[in-house]
Amino acid sequence: MAKYGKSAAKNVKSAMHRKKKGTMKSGSGQKVKSRKQAIAIGLNEARKKGAKVPRKSSGSRKRTAKKR
Repeated sequence: MAKYGKSAAKNVKSAMHRKKKGTMKSGSGQKVKSRKQAIAIGLNEARKKGAKVPRKSSGSRKRTAKKR
């Protein structure tokens, strides 16, 4: 069974093209320089459109250490 749908792949592909052109912006308005960040933005766009993309894994989110 495929992990990602075809439309998700198209979104990531277009995100990579925008990154290479230099027109892609992150949420804060900064220019995207990282390949990983461009892929993450492409997957997020696909997720919003309803494409077949798995949820974000809980391990990728930052966890803060508890202070006593």
